Amino acid sequence: MKAIINGKEYKSAYNRQSGTFLHGKKEESADIIKVSENRLHLIVNHQSYTAELIEAVPAEKKFRVRINGHNYSVELKDKYDELLQQLGMDKMLSAKVNDLKAPMPGLVLDVLVKEGQQIKKGENLLVLEAMKMENNLKALSDAVVKKVNVGKGARVEKNEILIELE
Repeated sequence: MKAIINGKEYKSAYNRQSGTFLHGKKEESADIIKVSENRLHLIVNHQSYTAELIEAVPAEKKFRVRINGHNYSVELKDKYDELLQQLGMDKMLSAKVNDLKAPMPGLVLDVLVKEGQQIKKGENLLVLEAMKMENNLKALSDAVVKKVNVGKGARVEKNEILIELE
């Protein structure tokens, strides 16, 4: 497994049975205790660390963690990610999505973008009320808003194109 931490690449692995952690070519003993849902206490080679998960994007294997008060950006890559990259297929996974479609029938409560606007991945585009819940629909990639097909108060059906992106 490769871990890219703040842009620097490391080979790493943790063996639960032996309680050892491989970091580069160095094998170290590790004792890991789960303190809470997002917090661990680690003892590695007689040094104590507190690790807290700040943000996780499991689908992209990207995480932000805080270790002893210092923030780190972590991206994990396994052998399959490496193979996809070698074959040039990793770019296919991050292809742009051209349309924002309604995931379910509902009522448009607010449209947060306008035509011609540059948007970033993860940015809120539209608020849809469905099943008595407000759902923020987000951009799946960086794009430009080509056309907004709905307005505030519109009733929409599942898979209806709400916003066209380019």
